[in-house]
Amino acid sequence: MTGAIAFLFLGETLLIPHLFPIAEAVAESSDVPIDLWVSTSVHETLLGRWIGKDHVRIRRAPGFRTVPDDASGRNPTLPFKPWMLARMVPHLRGTPIAVCAEQTSLWLPTLLPLRTKFVKTAHGAGSMSARGDRRRRAASLTFVPADGEKEALARHGVDSATIHAVGYVKSGFRQRTPARSLFPHDKPILLYTPHWQRHRSSWPKWGEAIVRMLAGQNRYNVIIAPHQRLVETAPEVRRALAEVADLRHVRCDLDGFAMVDGSYTAAADIYIGDTSSQVVEFLARPRPCIFLNPWGRAWSDDPSYAQWHCGQVVENLDALLPAIDAAPGVQPGFAERQDAFAKAALGDVSGAAPKRAAKLILDLLASV
Repeated sequence: MTGAIAFLFLGETLLIPHLFPIAEAVAESSDVPIDLWVSTSVHETLLGRWIGKDHVRIRRAPGFRTVPDDASGRNPTLPFKPWMLARMVPHLRGTPIAVCAEQTSLWLPTLLPLRTKFVKTAHGAGSMSARGDRRRRAASLTFVPADGEKEALARHGVDSATIHAVGYVKSGFRQRTPARSLFPHDKPILLYTPHWQRHRSSWPKWGEAIVRMLAGQNRYNVIIAPHQRLVETAPEVRRALAEVADLRHVRCDLDGFAMVDGSYTAAADIYIGDTSSQVVEFLARPRPCIFLNPWGRAWSDDPSYAQWHCGQVVENLDALLPAIDAAPGVQPGFAERQDAFAKAALGDVSGAAPKRAAKLILDLLASV
């Protein structure tokens, strides 16, 4: 089958750093035509800044949405995904390979007898990934960061021959927002990044109090950058962050691409969170972590909370500031565990993962 390799940038902007490095690596190692399908003008603007090859083009998916003031890279409202995917089918005719970073696009090969081979690359990493969905079995290739995730998917029925541990693709994202000059004064940086799902997030019970607490101290600079979908389930977060956003030691971000491109996890000295997989990225370079347990869950023997063994766990909100102050001193007791956890979850973080993934895609292309 001849035709361009399709990369599907149809979901949230947080997926871009997990997918674009592979497209970039394919473009650099082959002159095969590449189509970057985008769902909104935000995606179009971001990708348009980075592509530099004549055989790569950006294409607007059916239902493409133009978003005003899209230069910041803020997460846009997406077109209705099932309708968009259904209308993509004619465009995929003649497309040998489609590469995606989210499961929704895998409904196409799950439900339809397409000749197009789908490749699924992981986004995020950690112990809470849902693995049993039947759509995962529809991919001709699945890229995961490390062998542990390969084994976990195989246990859930995905053919192990189709799963490849390539390393952490996002570590090869070269367009990260510069982290320098975030604050006027040089102080240790705290990062608070609550998850977006209410049953997994510290925000509903503790979030606003944490914002006030971090804003009220002056020993640390503070980045408050929740998961970009938190405003969907907790619209009050925008008001709460606006109340402290003008403080010189506080940086609040609900809309910028730096929320998802790895800038803040690279810049921070201490991580404060709950169940977000961003902590795994943070631990690629071991540093102090503090985990929040507002639900009082018995977590220590629950494999879903394996990451919580990598730092202090705060069971009472009054203990948060003391835990922050104590973090550098207790860090040596966690460093070895953090390093092992990150390597098991992320695999290689040298930046070579996109090239490995690109080779596998081109090998698949040669076989179709």
